[in-house]
Amino acid sequence: MKEIQTDLENEYINKINTILRPKNNSKYTVLDLFAGCGGTALGFEAAGFNTHGIEMNEDCCDTYSTNVNKICKKEVLIIDSEFPQADVVIGGPPCQPFSVRGKQKGLTDSRDGFPIFIKAIEKIRPKIWMFENVRGLLYRNKWYLDEILKKLESLEYIIEVKLLKVSDFGVPQNRERVIVVGHKGNFKWPKEITEKVTAGEALGSMVLDLPDNPKFLTKKMDEYIARYEAASKCKVPRDLHLDRPARTLTCRNLAGSTSDMHRIKLPNGKRRRLTVREAARLQSFPDWFEFKGNETSKFNQIGNAVPPLFSYYLAKEIFNYLENEENNDV
Repeated sequence: MKEIQTDLENEYINKINTILRPKNNSKYTVLDLFAGCGGTALGFEAAGFNTHGIEMNEDCCDTYSTNVNKICKKEVLIIDSEFPQADVVIGGPPCQPFSVRGKQKGLTDSRDGFPIFIKAIEKIRPKIWMFENVRGLLYRNKWYLDEILKKLESLEYIIEVKLLKVSDFGVPQNRERVIVVGHKGNFKWPKEITEKVTAGEALGSMVLDLPDNPKFLTKKMDEYIARYEAASKCKVPRDLHLDRPARTLTCRNLAGSTSDMHRIKLPNGKRRRLTVREAARLQSFPDWFEFKGNETSKFNQIGNAVPPLFSYYLAKEIFNYLENEENNDV
């Protein structure tokens, strides 16, 4: 592992704290559906867009509005929702194409966000759009992705699908997301970054300094973890390994679940849970980014978020696409 640097010397920490700052007065607007706490929006605003977020969770809306230029509207989206005009539509639609007892309803499932996303594209006809989702959409639920893409292709967009790992874009985490982009031609994907950022580099001096009121695991919790790892034949302990990117952060392994929780093992053998700020660092949120709500809400916001640095690299290519389209129209 690279020697742990002070935060002032740390390239990754300086990068997220400086690059990921909203810019003002962009000529391009983004409609951000199912916006969450603003991870995607922060990346787009740092790349030079103005965002308009819509999100049903109050804490997420408060966090979004506190940290980016535009206010997030608290609204439960429905198929008949009205949408503002935008150059770009983005979102992470909640994907629940399966009803109980195995019935696969797809786009007719009332719990699913994709019909709303598709309706927004149909109404707005943006110049380019993007959505992200879990990797399972490419495998076990491939039938449903095909259904979504068939509908979107009927709106006369060229559609490209990629499974991307955020660690290839400077985020210290092995998170994989399906990214789908609809455009009119000549969109370019961002180039991968060769060198990976480790969890140790991301956390910097946080690893060495105990937080206020650290949450140490009890002896019983340690024993439970040992039994779990033995039963699951886990060869590598699930502790945070500082010499590599972290495993995927989720609501479950941040806010709960002793067996799978993210935790740091100290030199004296004691384990402690991650803090909100540490989880935010591993998701590439800047240190100035302020989360609203109680601790569980903050962990859920972080676990559900798109890493802003990953979003930034996607947004830069979308910005370049719009610039090239504009120049070609002259």
